[in-house]
Amino acid sequence: MADRARNGKVTVVGAGFYGSTTALRLAEYDVFDSVVLTDIVEGRPEGLALDINQSRAIEGFGTRVVGVGGGSYDGTEDSDVVVITAGLPRKPGMSRMDLLETNAGIVRTVAENVARTSPDAVVIVVSNPLDEMTALAQLATGFPRGRVMGQAGMLDTARFTHNVAEELGVPVSSVRTLTLGSHGDTMVPVPSRCTVDGRPLADVLSPDRIAHLVERTRNGGAEVVALLKTGSAYFAPSAAAARMARAVIEDSGAVMPVCAWVDGEYGISGVYLGVEAEIGREGVRRVVEGDLSDSELAGLREAADAVRSKQADVADL
Repeated sequence: MADRARNGKVTVVGAGFYGSTTALRLAEYDVFDSVVLTDIVEGRPEGLALDINQSRAIEGFGTRVVGVGGGSYDGTEDSDVVVITAGLPRKPGMSRMDLLETNAGIVRTVAENVARTSPDAVVIVVSNPLDEMTALAQLATGFPRGRVMGQAGMLDTARFTHNVAEELGVPVSSVRTLTLGSHGDTMVPVPSRCTVDGRPLADVLSPDRIAHLVERTRNGGAEVVALLKTGSAYFAPSAAAARMARAVIEDSGAVMPVCAWVDGEYGISGVYLGVEAEIGREGVRRVVEGDLSDSELAGLREAADAVRSKQADVADL
């Protein structure tokens, strides 16, 4: 068993494929004292926790996973980080917005329970529609906006990186990409900030191929959903959420693309939006503004306008 310092508790709400995979990744990092997996279904999180714990002797991590079923939050108290995965996944042909009303009720209930049991937690929202559910979670918890963020840009950027690497037949480690904006139709992949082995993306791919990869990135989730037929992606999304939670507990100061509250950056105010942010123990330390082309900045502002109007509606859901 690894002999290393661990600190803090993280709770993952929702023990579906996304939540259980996130819990496994967090446990295997071996940086938390404990990972608590909760769900409304009795027995499922307990069984998954037992299964993960039995893998510790093989994989060599010491973090203990605790399962709590039946909708209880006993055992989650005073969590340092809470990852909200609860909600219905998309089905083929559905947009993320089709889930708005159904998942709003679920996320509101979860957020209110989190505020009651872990009033100092940093909350990471992954339920769809992401930008709206992040705004709702902040309203329902009453937490400072910096302590509530959404997982979107990490996933969308990873998909963009994968697409570029596959197109060029190069290792993903040689590719750097960035995706901002909403986690949906107004997603803003940022080709001007993308490189391959340090070279600008525009130097190695034609404008037509870049446009194709940008569009494939925007439709990345739908592509997975269409292939699976039932359920939605969870391996890449869980990796993104777990990496964010680790940045919080380690107070790393890592700069990541996340859904964060924007208040003046890029000339945008009063909205949760996909931007780069410095992540630490208090959540979002600050939004990091980077250089964008005129068209990319226009796309980001368009995304902000589209998301802002929908986020204004979630307070009543």
